[in-house]
Amino acid sequence: MRQFDLIVLGAGPAGIAGAVAGALLGKKVALVERASELGGAFINTGTLPSKTLRETALALSGFRSRELFGVDLSLRRTARVSDFMRHEREVCAAARVNIGERLEQFSVTRITGTARFVAPHVVEVTPPKGARPAAPQRLKGRFLLIATGSRPTRPPEFPFDHPRVFDSDEILRLERLPRRLAVVGAGVIGSEYASTFAALGTEVHVVDGRDVLLPFLDEELSTRLAAAMAGQGVVFHWKERVTKCVAPPRGAIRLSLTSGARLAVDAVLVAAGRRAAVDALALEAAGLAVDERGTIAVDARFRTKVAHLYAAGDVVGFPSLASVGAEQARVAVSSAFGAGLKQEIDALLPNGIYTIPEASMVGATEEALKVKGVDYVVGRAAYSDNARGAIVGDRSGFLKLLFRRRDLRLLGVHVMGELATELIHVGQMVMIGGGGAAELERACFNVPTLSQLYKDAAYRARIARDVPGVARRLARQRPGARK
Repeated sequence: MRQFDLIVLGAGPAGIAGAVAGALLGKKVALVERASELGGAFINTGTLPSKTLRETALALSGFRSRELFGVDLSLRRTARVSDFMRHEREVCAAARVNIGERLEQFSVTRITGTARFVAPHVVEVTPPKGARPAAPQRLKGRFLLIATGSRPTRPPEFPFDHPRVFDSDEILRLERLPRRLAVVGAGVIGSEYASTFAALGTEVHVVDGRDVLLPFLDEELSTRLAAAMAGQGVVFHWKERVTKCVAPPRGAIRLSLTSGARLAVDAVLVAAGRRAAVDALALEAAGLAVDERGTIAVDARFRTKVAHLYAAGDVVGFPSLASVGAEQARVAVSSAFGAGLKQEIDALLPNGIYTIPEASMVGATEEALKVKGVDYVVGRAAYSDNARGAIVGDRSGFLKLLFRRRDLRLLGVHVMGELATELIHVGQMVMIGGGGAAELERACFNVPTLSQLYKDAAYRARIARDVPGVARRLARQRPGARK
């Protein structure tokens, strides 16, 4: 039996971060991954591939050029998804090489195979079929970090064995761009893929049982994002669920909805959420139980109820973000070994949605502030009024800042438009430092940049608070709302 200070199960963002953290502390670390490739869903099926496809769609569809005079780009209707994925293959391959080199640099032992607990400190790893040696091996760890990620939920009404019915891990296996695509589920993943395929010229229908897009967003941001996606041709079917999916070998796939409506499409993407990938771990042998979604309960340091077992990433549930999972793993490993490497994660977690256009937020929404009875003031700035925004041709983008009225401390940031997921971090850092309008007004931003939006929005908030009558006029204008 091989013995380690730390055994990490899963080589996604959380697992890799945890393994490297353990190595940085001088510990003997083993990283076990059932797949032949490192990176988990982040690199192999999810985040990097989908975001790379999005960028390729923006470039090859001419989306970013549509406001430039005389530019007319069109796509071949027979184009394959694989035609757009060469860059994705290069990006993901480079990421895997980078991870492998990092693990080798820190002397992390890599073991390929499926792990299951046979005792609280011991896992048995079965190598993949055809591997040498073929016999399972047992590993004993002083501490273990469970970071096996998640997998898509597969509702029974959909025939996933059909070549044109996909879950979110499979959608990029499409052989050809469909003329008509149904996306079942208007969560983050469904919305991102819907807008990407719409940009590529596909007729996209989104079916969701709710009546609002991404309800965790600020209501204004949610409404404006839904309108922008609809303007690109995405058709939303709200308060609907799929009751039946008929998928013949050839011809249209037919979906029946709760209202009695029917959709005929060429392909279906089911984005109905994800569940923790823990089924193969035999957690009962380690003394652990999970809830109905497979998630593992942890404390603030990501320790489970079994003192030497930690968990991080999608297996602990919300918010199930790659960035957060990596931070959770660093806290877990630091806690396990009593080190000061990373003690906590800041409560201000940015959320980035890679739709077209992008959307991002951090901090409080207007609705949350109203519920709490916080007296606040809003500052808005439009991309169309910003020099860089005009250069890139973004007419619908906007920045919305929420300040506490009495001292103009920044409480929430909401962005829609080009580079929103980058722009959000300016506001995040101001909030982490406890700052607000004064800091944004004092700062000098490069010209022309979208970051100038922060200064404009801060000035508008101050004027709205301090100058009689201006607040009503600014509210009527609502920068960024005009066509």
